[in-house]
Amino acid sequence: MNANHALELTRRHFFSRTSTGIGVAALASLLQSDGAMAATAGSAASSGVLEKPHFPQKAKRVIYLFMSGAPSQIDLFDHKPKLLDMFDKDLPESVINGQRFTTMTSGQTRFPIAPARFSFAQHGDSGAWMSELLPHMSTVADEMAIVKSVHTEAINHDPAITYIQTGSQIPGRPSMGAWLSYGLGSANANLPAFMVMHSTWSAKRDAQALYERLWGTGFLPSKHAGVSLRTKGDPVLFLSDPPGVDSTVRRRMLDGLRDLNQQQFHTVGDPEIATRIAQYEMAYQMQTSVPELTDISDEPESVLEMYGPDVKKPGTFASNCLLARRMAERDVRFIQVFIRGWDQHGSLPRDIRFQCKDVDQGTAALIKDLKQKGMLDDTLVVWGGEFGRTTYCQGKLTNTDYGRDHHPRCFTVLMAGGGIKRGITYGETDDFSYNVVENPVHIHDLNATILRCLGIDHEKLTFRFQGRDFRLTDVHGNVIQELLT
Repeated sequence: MNANHALELTRRHFFSRTSTGIGVAALASLLQSDGAMAATAGSAASSGVLEKPHFPQKAKRVIYLFMSGAPSQIDLFDHKPKLLDMFDKDLPESVINGQRFTTMTSGQTRFPIAPARFSFAQHGDSGAWMSELLPHMSTVADEMAIVKSVHTEAINHDPAITYIQTGSQIPGRPSMGAWLSYGLGSANANLPAFMVMHSTWSAKRDAQALYERLWGTGFLPSKHAGVSLRTKGDPVLFLSDPPGVDSTVRRRMLDGLRDLNQQQFHTVGDPEIATRIAQYEMAYQMQTSVPELTDISDEPESVLEMYGPDVKKPGTFASNCLLARRMAERDVRFIQVFIRGWDQHGSLPRDIRFQCKDVDQGTAALIKDLKQKGMLDDTLVVWGGEFGRTTYCQGKLTNTDYGRDHHPRCFTVLMAGGGIKRGITYGETDDFSYNVVENPVHIHDLNATILRCLGIDHEKLTFRFQGRDFRLTDVHGNVIQELLT
């Protein structure tokens, strides 16, 4: 059987050749169920599968600042002063309570308590406790909800990051940004609905890899994938026209490709062809919109000063935070800023200073910037990592140095704007920052709450794949109403 004969037998080909009656209805149903109806070239935006949000939207967009490697909650937010008197004492077995350890500490003969060696103070009218390592973020304490009781089952980096980003420890599921693009669509025609940036870090240490599937679409149409900006060369690969090709030639070429792809689409009905048409058109629009986005010469000097000296260095966290605000102004739906290097198994007191200096001023400036532009009320900012760090020391403990292993039982996530209550601390851990003792928040609950801020019922945004309806929160998750305005 040759390829043409095989083609004649496909279900989509049968429907595509049936020009009236049930054939048209069936093909339309197939394409709609696969999320394949691409926006027409030049349209102002593309709609998602939801005709309208399930609830009134508090947030129109999300900026997710992801601290890859897991920042230590006990050194930054979860103040435990009683531990100072327990330096180098063994963590009680009643606290550990059978928890599994990573292979990096499972062989230790003892688990000595390592209190945070940084001072804490209360900030703002809310009296939120924050470490001396975050002098800038502490100035916006009253804008944030500090959620201290987040927990997960994953104990190693890749499964944990995959879990919080996609709702599953197993690769292959759509990321949160892809779900939002699929559900709500894009609010503009010139930039993608989902954009990703990666930041440099100052601690001179290795870091866990980040894979494209973390901003990928899984089984959703590929047009919903995050577009990653680069810090060198073209912000997006192949954005510039090659020598000898101007915008007129490029436009004629894309029109020809569109016509050819449409013919193929009508022949076989493959939804990825519709995606390809939309992506070529988006790429053409981005040749103008991305250079304009990344050119910060129009920013007032007062704004640049607020973000700090690193803001003019492409690829730094501060620079990416400013770009995130500019993307939010241009109605990008989901903006993800990654920074690696938080995996501090040793030399934590030294390296965490570098990490905090990298992110502290940019995070605070982003929140202040959004607020002064009147955008914080409808922009949800999330700050956090994949799990927390242990109270006990990994390796040798001294008065000046310690390391911390992975800890899934409790960690801290910050949220601000977009439907989240201001100036509150939610959840509590035990005296050892080891177990949640009040108001636990599973990562499925966190994701359900983020979706609720965007007006989405997390149980109703689904996609049917391999005979089952999938969603970001799998079959779990409860909205944390106490966090919502």
